[in-house]
Amino acid sequence: VILNSPCTSNGNGDHIFITDWNLTWHTENPDFTPCFQNTVLVWIPCIYLWVCFPVYFLYLRCHDRGYIQMSNLNKAKTALGLILWIVCWADLFYSFWERSQNIFQAPFFLVRPTVLGITMLLATFLIQYERIKGVQSSGVMTIFWLISLLCAVVVFRSKIINALNTDEVDAFRYATFCIYFILLLVQLILCCFPERPPLFSETVNDPNPCPEFSASFLSRITFWWITGLMVQGYRRPLEAKDLWSLNKEDKSEEIVPGLARNWAKEWAKTKRQPLNMLYSPKKQQKSSSSSGDVTEEAEALIIKPSQKSSEASLFKVLYKTFGPYFLMSFLFKAAHDLLMFAGPEILKLLINFVNNKAAPNWQGYFYTGLLFVCACLQTLILHQYFHICFVTGMRLKTAIVGVIYRKALVITNSARKTSTVGEIVNLMSVDAQRFMDLATYINMIWSAPLQVILALYLLWQNLGPSVLAGVAVMILLVPINAVMAMKTKTYQVAQMKSKDNRIKLMNEILNGIKVLKLYAWELAFREKVLEIRQKELKVLKKSAYLAAMATFTWVCAPFLVALSTFAVYVTIDKNNVLDAQKAFVSLALFNILRFPLNMLPMVISSIVEASVSLKRLRVFLSHEELDPDSIIRGPITDAEGCIVVKNATFSWSKNDPPSLNSINFTVPEGSLVAVVGQVGCGKSSLLSALLGEMDKKEGYVVVKGSVAYVPQQAWVQNATLEDNIIFGREMNESRYKRVIEACALLPDIEILPTGDKTEIGEKGVNLSGGQKQRVSLARAVYCNADVYLFDDPLSAVDAHVGKHIFEKVIGPKGILKNKTRVLVTHAINYLPQMDTILVMSDGEISEMGSYQELLKQDGAFAEFLRTYANAEQSVENSDTNSPSGKEGKPIENGALVNEAPGKLMHRQLSNSSTYSRDTGKTQHQSSTAELQKPLAEKNSWKLTEADTAKTGRVKATVYWDYMKAIGLFISFLSIFLFMCNHIASLASNYWLSLWTDDPVINGTQQYTNVRLGVYGALGISQGIAVFGYSMVVSIGGIFASRHLHLNLLHNVLRSPMSFFERTPSGNLVNRFSKEIDTIDSTIPPIIKMFMGSTFNVIGACIIILLATPIAAVIIPPLGLVYLFVQRFYVATSRQLKRLESVSRSPVYSHFNETLLGVSVIRAFEEQKRFIKQNDVKVDENQKAYYPSIVANRWLAVRLEYVGNCIVLFAALFAVIARNKLSAGLVGLSVSYSLQITAYLNWLVRMSSELETNIVAVERVKEYAEMEKEAEWSIEQTAPASTWPKEGKVEFRGYGLRYREDLDLVLKNINVTINGGEKIGIVGRTGAGKSSLTLGLFRINEAAEGEIIIDGINIAKIGLHDLRFKITIIPQDPILFSGSLRMNLDPFDQHSDEDIWRSLELAHLKNFVSSLPDKLNHECAEGGENLSVGQRQLVCLARALLRKSKILVLDEATAAVDLETDKLIQSTIKSQFEECTVLTIAHRLNTIMDYTRVLVLDRGEVVECGSPDHLLQEKGIFYSMAKDSGLV
Repeated sequence: VILNSPCTSNGNGDHIFITDWNLTWHTENPDFTPCFQNTVLVWIPCIYLWVCFPVYFLYLRCHDRGYIQMSNLNKAKTALGLILWIVCWADLFYSFWERSQNIFQAPFFLVRPTVLGITMLLATFLIQYERIKGVQSSGVMTIFWLISLLCAVVVFRSKIINALNTDEVDAFRYATFCIYFILLLVQLILCCFPERPPLFSETVNDPNPCPEFSASFLSRITFWWITGLMVQGYRRPLEAKDLWSLNKEDKSEEIVPGLARNWAKEWAKTKRQPLNMLYSPKKQQKSSSSSGDVTEEAEALIIKPSQKSSEASLFKVLYKTFGPYFLMSFLFKAAHDLLMFAGPEILKLLINFVNNKAAPNWQGYFYTGLLFVCACLQTLILHQYFHICFVTGMRLKTAIVGVIYRKALVITNSARKTSTVGEIVNLMSVDAQRFMDLATYINMIWSAPLQVILALYLLWQNLGPSVLAGVAVMILLVPINAVMAMKTKTYQVAQMKSKDNRIKLMNEILNGIKVLKLYAWELAFREKVLEIRQKELKVLKKSAYLAAMATFTWVCAPFLVALSTFAVYVTIDKNNVLDAQKAFVSLALFNILRFPLNMLPMVISSIVEASVSLKRLRVFLSHEELDPDSIIRGPITDAEGCIVVKNATFSWSKNDPPSLNSINFTVPEGSLVAVVGQVGCGKSSLLSALLGEMDKKEGYVVVKGSVAYVPQQAWVQNATLEDNIIFGREMNESRYKRVIEACALLPDIEILPTGDKTEIGEKGVNLSGGQKQRVSLARAVYCNADVYLFDDPLSAVDAHVGKHIFEKVIGPKGILKNKTRVLVTHAINYLPQMDTILVMSDGEISEMGSYQELLKQDGAFAEFLRTYANAEQSVENSDTNSPSGKEGKPIENGALVNEAPGKLMHRQLSNSSTYSRDTGKTQHQSSTAELQKPLAEKNSWKLTEADTAKTGRVKATVYWDYMKAIGLFISFLSIFLFMCNHIASLASNYWLSLWTDDPVINGTQQYTNVRLGVYGALGISQGIAVFGYSMVVSIGGIFASRHLHLNLLHNVLRSPMSFFERTPSGNLVNRFSKEIDTIDSTIPPIIKMFMGSTFNVIGACIIILLATPIAAVIIPPLGLVYLFVQRFYVATSRQLKRLESVSRSPVYSHFNETLLGVSVIRAFEEQKRFIKQNDVKVDENQKAYYPSIVANRWLAVRLEYVGNCIVLFAALFAVIARNKLSAGLVGLSVSYSLQITAYLNWLVRMSSELETNIVAVERVKEYAEMEKEAEWSIEQTAPASTWPKEGKVEFRGYGLRYREDLDLVLKNINVTINGGEKIGIVGRTGAGKSSLTLGLFRINEAAEGEIIIDGINIAKIGLHDLRFKITIIPQDPILFSGSLRMNLDPFDQHSDEDIWRSLELAHLKNFVSSLPDKLNHECAEGGENLSVGQRQLVCLARALLRKSKILVLDEATAAVDLETDKLIQSTIKSQFEECTVLTIAHRLNTIMDYTRVLVLDRGEVVECGSPDHLLQEKGIFYSMAKDSGLV
């Protein structure tokens, strides 16, 4: 009655009910009662707006985007709002007027206009408030106008019907209502246009702002605003400059400080926690005598704070930072889950409608419309939800990377030791990525159970208790899935392990490829790789069987569930009839159930992984930080001195013993102080302490003014040479020139291809050790600080360069003569010029004073001088600087560079190709050949080839290649099995529809058992087909993978040396890791899913066509739309993915670099700049990632609309033809169409995934077409096994060039070397000495002329035949990880006695016998657990073992100390007496007793004869001997 009360007119008391089913439902022409129209339909929009208002108002108050100026659009909206209010209140006043005329209407004529009027005022207020807060397009208002309009349409229709049917009409109210209706329509239209951007917003001065915030609400929910970018990407491949800037909320500078602040608070809280004191009263002893004065003794117990509370919770911090935005996704997800169940419910009503022939037609259309609207809403809500999740994920990653980077700049050195560089980079890449992935899943934790419960409830309503049978099957499948997931994980771990080993080995092979080629060891190593690969494939095969099982359960689960449920339902009770409604609604619900059940295990494992990551992150973020106040950095005042240290004790970390004890010294301003001492006595530590890198235990340290620091191992950034020197300061031309000249960089800059604009590769790969050190020095000199700390900058440079630098820069007359300088050094000759010398021993300062004073004391310093002075003399002969021999640190690959000014050390460049993680980078490594090019070609200088990203579509041939690699029989077999599976599946569902249409006689159906039996049989055959194709595809994938890897490995090993010099080893390693991994484990499952989705879509279309053939008109156009959208998307998405991965590499390499140079960055106080750089790099990466998320959403919304249209038409045609169709067919066709959206979505995903991943096959095949070196062995021309007998080598008119387009490096060389001669080859750097040996081994083929050994032209025989017979001891001793035995004899040709004998001759026997494993001693990667000298001796042992007639000795420059050198020389003299020995000499004293010396200059032999003879000729040889002090 209450509901009716506003509808009663006052006098007559007759009730007009709010609803009247005869009027609204059971009629051909439905309508609502006037009462309903004037109450409920008016209140709906009003209630909506008033409920939203408080929340929205608060939201706007917090999110102020700036103020929007009044525009015509805004004026119009406001005016219309006010007019609406006036119209509503006109009605109100009209009602009052009627009352005054004594016409009494129902009360709602008063209530309605009042409520509406107030609501319109509120709407007008919101329009203005939004403008003030800078909202450009409002969702709340758009929805409000839309709801109002929909309600008004219903009223409008009924008013028109009324007017047509009756004569008397309330003219005034009709007029106001028409005006109201038109105004609403206009408001809605105006709401679709966005406002102009707010004043003072960033977008104004942004060259390429993101259109998202200026887009209208409709454009934002359908993601229409990205279409411009899609079109652009379709027309031409996108480039980085086409991408929009990030939104302000997504930028690092917005996000990271927020998280950092919250973490700092949380961290401080746990730091601050007081010790919990608990007072526990002692037991009260009540004695009878006691007169009530019970003594209570309280004893304070200090309880350790419980672990839980003391750890800062990172989860809490993340939640605090990102929670509020993420909470929105909860609402969306919940709404979507509820809407998901609308589909099956409407399907139920639709089937009832088809069965009930009496129902009016409009109900069918109503259901169809409802189905379509629900589907569309579901689409929009779901993708808004995903968008929020992905954006949160993106912000999480940005924040985590930023916080890690900032933390890495401040953690102490001891903390750095606990996390290696690799681990920290992993935190950034892997762990941050895990959070990103989790953000999209995390809601499934509550949503999946919710979906399951809802589905079961609806099923129970539909089928009663027999549902439990189906549920039981599902629950049984869950543990099976879980077990398989666990197993898969263990297999994955095993596979990763093999993969890591394989990559490690490949990495070594590629780094030592030159040695492999010289020794002809390729085959031995190929076998080693294949052995590991075999293990890997075994594991892969096991996981393939598992995957087949998993696919089987996943595909058959819904069927088994349906079968068991229907079987139980039909068999419990004869009267249970399986009709269309029950069968198909249940099927639809089972399909919904399958998703959450499969997701749950994934989500749980994802959460477990993320929690592990969370812990690792928390540990890293809780590391100790350097105390910025331990060193007092004051401005310069004249007090005391520039550096004052009093009683200071330092250690590397809080709990280490101190490494510097009670240090006391003062450095007056402007003085030059040297720090000397034996290796490891704490010289470098002293500098670190002054920089504040160490933990100060006690004492007082002041460093006045700014500091510049040159570390011992030069740190060079991957930037241009100029940037490296300027290091973020302003450019000052004259100063820059002075610095470069003083640091002796001018000649080097002239050589570099583009001068000081040359980009320097990672870790400075294209600079020699000496050059890097000088760049590092120049950086310090340029920055013009007050205090300079030099950590042995002269050790890596040649003697004469060192002298130049000391005079021009460091010394009393250098650029820095007025600065305070502290120099750690080993070079004795500079000590007399120092103001003060600190002598250190064992972490203490043992003596201090000027040179003369210390000599007089005759203490530690004098002794130090004696030890070093002797060494100095002996090394001076060879053109290098002493410390390198002494400080057992090989500089840059153990090759100290012999820098004749203006020449680069080429040989070493080709060896130092580094392994770079990111393949997008080019690394420039120069090679001898390059330098011979005229400088005119400066700008075209790129030696290495960048890893090219292919653009455009993948060619069909690649798919064909892959099929061939699988084997054509297997390929076609798998396609056939796919067909069988889907035919069986369609047949079983069609059979079900026939079954449901069986007539019901006396409450039962006949033939139930036959129907059930056939249904089961079809299902089982479907299962067998699934298992078959799954197995076949997986096994085929393994065949392909084995075949492709074998080919790749073989082809790479067959490539000539020039290929390895051109290709960064990073690219190659990438092919072996990333691409092969993709082929192993990514492509087969993607193919399975792709094929599955394709057939599913085709199957659904076939069923719809069977039921309603008229759909043939609609499906092809929709198919075209679909293809069009898909092509559009794939083009853009592929390019965005590439841009994203290209921009990802710099983030990691910059981070890597920062970690290596963190002490330099801190010393120069450049942290802010580096943090900014990191932010910019992360933002660049997210700039490509953000559009790719949105592009995914764009695609999904479009495709789901295509799918929704199919649902619409399937239902619509079923309604139109309802008299001809059976209920079973309608159920079948609609339930299939309901699934089609999901399949379409999958199909596009999978096809674009397939395209992205099949590229791996293309890139692996790419190397098959590369040029190869000559055959390894040629049967016909193979020389006799005893060849070469005497070892006579003849060069006849020999010439050699490195590449087709370059000049000859060696020209017309005519030399005959008789058997047993000892020949020395000398010449300045770049004269072609090494090229001669390369020619002898045919590393490079002859350009002209020939080399003849014992009468056989070496160009005619197989490479291995040649290389096995000549032995070389290479310049840089390379060992491979593996046993020592393997390093000496990889083919296992020699007995243990032979090996021991060779070790004895190589002076290694004692060392090897002392090892626990003797010959099986494991060498580390690159032989790092042996000293350089020992490695050189191992190479000698190799040569002794092979004992061939011809020995080439490429003498090591500076890696070997003098003793080892003498050992090697004497062994060679005694052991290789009757062999021909060719020595490339850098130290002339080694070849003074040889039979002949060849002097090369610019690729030609200029002098040839015995050493004595050449000395008398006073030619080039004489001048070289003079330089080395032999004459």
